[in-house]
Amino acid sequence: MKKWIVLVVFTGLFSSVVLADGLSGSRPNIIFILADDLGWADTSHNGAEFYETPNFDQLTQDGMAFTRAYSGGPNCAPTRACLISGMYTPRHKIWTPGMKSKGSYKNMKLLVPNREGQQGDWFESKDSLDPSVVSIAEVLNQQGYKTAMMGKWHCGDDEQGFDVFSGDGTDKKYKKHYGSPTVADSLTEGAVKFISENKDGPFFLYLAHWDVHAPHRANKAVIEKYEAKLKARDDWSEKWRPTYAAMIEAFDTSIGKVRDTVNELGLAENTLIIVTSDNGSICQIKGGPLRGGKGSLFEGGVRVATSMSWPGVIPAGTECNIPITSVDMMPTFAQLAGGELPATQPVDGQSFVPLLKGEKALEDRSIFWHYPMYLDSKGKAVIPIHGTNRMYWRGVPATMIVTGDWKLIYYYEDQSVKLFNVQADPYEASELSSRHPEKTQQMLKELKEWLPQQMRLFRIK
Repeated sequence: MKKWIVLVVFTGLFSSVVLADGLSGSRPNIIFILADDLGWADTSHNGAEFYETPNFDQLTQDGMAFTRAYSGGPNCAPTRACLISGMYTPRHKIWTPGMKSKGSYKNMKLLVPNREGQQGDWFESKDSLDPSVVSIAEVLNQQGYKTAMMGKWHCGDDEQGFDVFSGDGTDKKYKKHYGSPTVADSLTEGAVKFISENKDGPFFLYLAHWDVHAPHRANKAVIEKYEAKLKARDDWSEKWRPTYAAMIEAFDTSIGKVRDTVNELGLAENTLIIVTSDNGSICQIKGGPLRGGKGSLFEGGVRVATSMSWPGVIPAGTECNIPITSVDMMPTFAQLAGGELPATQPVDGQSFVPLLKGEKALEDRSIFWHYPMYLDSKGKAVIPIHGTNRMYWRGVPATMIVTGDWKLIYYYEDQSVKLFNVQADPYEASELSSRHPEKTQQMLKELKEWLPQQMRLFRIK
């Protein structure tokens, strides 16, 4: 069996990462396709009985499903900052879009930055990555990659070194495109053009779709297709959403067109394609089966449907149940490129290159989340107002650690914890802290050591 050896040598602004053994051939093209708010259970291969994702399903059959892939945050901005920087949220301090908690101030026990003017300025909340951050694009640029970001950015005004930067795949001036029924098409056109123009490679395409984020709008004909499908049966498990289904189809169709282009250009055997989401779904909170949704540190908020395809390298039809998360992308892509990690900033992730060949050789580690904000429910509450039974919040100030099969969430309002075995119980039906006190204390100790300063920063109103 081949061994994976990573040689790290510090050289000024970067530390060299050399792929000494394992993969052969030229540096691969990398296509990273990101959905916005697509839930784990919103894909056919994860059990959705109404939504249709044939292209995502086919990519999964042709490659590997990462059954315990996690987003770097429970919502969009922190996840994207983790991906671009390779750093956990306490380092880049992008906690939430708009930098403030959402919900009624009177229902917040802790003082945090919020929309009603109460500023928790004892901890910093940002909406942009600092321009000094070395991005995943800059890491790959150093190795001669042409890089493109097309779609939703959410990391501030600095373009972080991408050669091509567009909100819709065509317009050079970045704009927001929430709720556009046509933006998936223009993004796909831009992606196909970029791939074709850079077919001699290597290239990195970050295709960050606006779908399926609200407001929910889609192609009228596709909506009508799903309205007819919904009416054709009266025994659906829930009241499915035809417009949401049409947005999922728009995202899925883009996957198929991108893959078709890669195949037609003869690039498949030298191209890694990753498809995933930035967090869980707002539409799937009650429909499950995972607990919670966008904004929550329960699995429904951070476990995301993720599949990867690379013919000849990733065995077809395989699964990996080893946890990976957004900060792992930078070290993984750097290793594949024979590139260099930044020496001027920490990189919190770990390369999962061994997993791509089915070699379960990652070091034992824990992965972390820190969410110091409140997020109201909009009718999808999973957490009560502190001291009451009234369900109001999707998210409250909390820190989380995952170690192997185990997951612990620490809540700042009352210093309580919840412990789950998410391998045996992915739906988090059984809270186990009282049954496993030693495991609870062990993980709580590691969590506190990871974030000692932030743990002391919250103030009670």
